[in-house]
Amino acid sequence: MMDLRRLALVVVTMALTVVGEFGRCSFGNVVTFDVKHKFAGKGKNLSAVKAHDIRRRGRLLSTVDVDLPLGGNGDPSETGLYFAKIGLGNPSKDYYVQVDTGSDILWVNCGGCDKCPTKSDLGIQLTLYDPRSSSTSSLVYCDQDFCTSTYDGPLPGCKPYLQCQYNVVYGDGSSTAGYFVKDTIHLQQVTGNLQTGSTNGTVIFGCGAKQSGELGSSSEALDGILGFGQANSSMISQLAAAGKVKRMFAHCLDNIDGGGIFAIGEVVSPKVNTTPMVPNHVDDAFPVVKFHFEDSLILTVYPHEYLFQIREDAWCFGWQNSGMQSKDGKDMILLGDLVLSNKLVVYDIENQTIGWTEYNCSSSIRVKDENSGTVYSVGAHDIASASSLTIEGILTFLSILIALLHSSIA
Repeated sequence: MMDLRRLALVVVTMALTVVGEFGRCSFGNVVTFDVKHKFAGKGKNLSAVKAHDIRRRGRLLSTVDVDLPLGGNGDPSETGLYFAKIGLGNPSKDYYVQVDTGSDILWVNCGGCDKCPTKSDLGIQLTLYDPRSSSTSSLVYCDQDFCTSTYDGPLPGCKPYLQCQYNVVYGDGSSTAGYFVKDTIHLQQVTGNLQTGSTNGTVIFGCGAKQSGELGSSSEALDGILGFGQANSSMISQLAAAGKVKRMFAHCLDNIDGGGIFAIGEVVSPKVNTTPMVPNHVDDAFPVVKFHFEDSLILTVYPHEYLFQIREDAWCFGWQNSGMQSKDGKDMILLGDLVLSNKLVVYDIENQTIGWTEYNCSSSIRVKDENSGTVYSVGAHDIASASSLTIEGILTFLSILIALLHSSIA
């Protein structure tokens, strides 16, 4: 009944092409630099050297908390997805990207793209990324570390002048293809209670050259997709490797008012429980469903969260079997935003843990600044849509691929 997009394993393939006009480089000249020690000839004592080293280490390890403005909602009769706003390039331009924890790479539609959408019914202005218009952009080649690590080794037929390309196929058959570029990403750093300031970093992301399927539809079109998977190619992993952020993030999706909270960093309030949740309201017509995971972690889902009405006499479930099995032969279940709405979900990729608690997603959470130890509030956002939508092909946000141990009906 529903065309669920992010409900299968993302398949990434690789292709090689010759670099076009943009990005050709020549390294015929050799450049040398005179290298001098910072304290050479200055007679600095050991204390000064140690103090300098501490300051330097502090700069290298300094991380920030990020507030990612969120829009959309999980109602399939309206927007049917969640998206965030980021900045890319220099000068920076705004891009609206669907947030997806079921895939890894960040990609945006690029100029000259085949079948890329040029308008959207979500009330946002679409922007095509042009690497040539950014002073900080550069191409990524197939022999560079990012490419070889992304594809687990050297690529057959790779030559220094060949681009590192990608082809991502999603569960509904839609796909995106293009090449990787490196450029500046602009985000909102948490600087105080419900306050943010600009911060930036350098990331490698996909420049979309061709789209197929629902990715080209104007009704729910966005500039691209922002993957929050665990791979080193994801935006959060790249920024964490550079010492910019922690590999920890949380979301709280508001399916009533729309939007919600999405923060990168350590959430200290509310505390995330790992004990069974006590329902505060149960619809007598349908049962409460509990998903049981390892370490006694339970996800409790209530009828108004896993059912949605498509017409007066018809309701649909907000999850389905993924059609895949784990290595040990157990079925996998994918949990989307309908199930995860009105819950604060915290992902600690560094320590490989996940937790959640029921929460009012239109309020705020508290995150801790690693450098100062100060705790700040991060509030909810709603990047408003211009119109109410009826979406035939539903873009499902946050397809979390989980090996389900067993489920029970409470």
